[in-house]
Amino acid sequence: MSAEIAIERLQKTFPGGKPAVDDVSFTIAAGEIVALMGPSGCGKTTTLRCVAGLETPTAGRILIGGVVCSDPARGILMPPRDRSVGMVFQSYAVWPHMTVRQNVAYPLRHRRLSRTEIERRTLDALELVELRPYVDRPVTELSGGQMQRVALARSVVYRPKLLLLDEPLSNLDAQLRLRLRDDLRRIIKQAGLTALYVTHDQAEAVVLGDRIGVMRDGKLLQMNLPDAIYNRPADLFVASFTGASNLIEGRVVNVEGEFGTIEASAGYRLKALLPESLPKGVAVRIALRPDNVQFNPRAGAPNRFTAQVIAQHYQGTMTVYELGLQGSRIEAVDVGSATRFPVGSDVTIGIPPNACWAFAVDG
Repeated sequence: MSAEIAIERLQKTFPGGKPAVDDVSFTIAAGEIVALMGPSGCGKTTTLRCVAGLETPTAGRILIGGVVCSDPARGILMPPRDRSVGMVFQSYAVWPHMTVRQNVAYPLRHRRLSRTEIERRTLDALELVELRPYVDRPVTELSGGQMQRVALARSVVYRPKLLLLDEPLSNLDAQLRLRLRDDLRRIIKQAGLTALYVTHDQAEAVVLGDRIGVMRDGKLLQMNLPDAIYNRPADLFVASFTGASNLIEGRVVNVEGEFGTIEASAGYRLKALLPESLPKGVAVRIALRPDNVQFNPRAGAPNRFTAQVIAQHYQGTMTVYELGLQGSRIEAVDVGSATRFPVGSDVTIGIPPNACWAFAVDG
């Protein structure tokens, strides 16, 4: 049922503008979920719409199950209805005049299936999304999360080769979004589908994706496993977009394998990971996540400093501290329901070298 998806040097340029998708290539293995994330306007939704056949690519090839669906250079553009693709949109897109059963069964009505087979597949799809008890209920009587489950059941009922999801949880309230997010991966995996999931929400991408792609200005900057995206970002944008909000200016003074000693502009030195080979003397910007700053590290730990608490922001289950570090300013997160360090106090912090990344400053 599921199939491998290959996107080769995809480009989409709208009239009078720069490329919305610029030379993007990646493959989704059969049964794999790939999540594309990035800021608004980065090209992730346009990529998905090109795969669906809702946009006409300017260049490149798209193959679904080894079949070329789009190749402008050869004049190939397969209609969306022939691509065996299911789609789930931001809006629920259910038919309000129909029951749950009628909504889910609709895609099967023109597929030359018996009434018994249509009923079986419909009930199986509703069982998958945990809505079978609501089979005869009008969709207008459902909650937003339930309507999105109906839309999902309708997209998988005819067993497409590929499921495309375009920010399907963005219209739900926060609590409902969390609950359905955790269920979505289970549903997709149980259905055995290949899926491309587009989102701007990093937590959704990490929970749902077997791999994550990060896009910016139409380009795919990095595609990798979630832990690699978060612990080995390819560049400063990927690091910053995934939460490395602390940026420390400095210069490389020594290189030892994949690590370098950086002299910060404030005068102190620290050891950092060099994602790419950098020579001595090059100007760098270190990216560091607040949650990777450690309080009270062991004696002798690398990058151990004394800092002063400038401000604290209590958030219930954690406290975000603003720290003064020898003339520079960083944030640190302390997990727990109580604040531990008053404003004005000195604290000892540690910055693990493999959790801070030094990238060359362009220009």
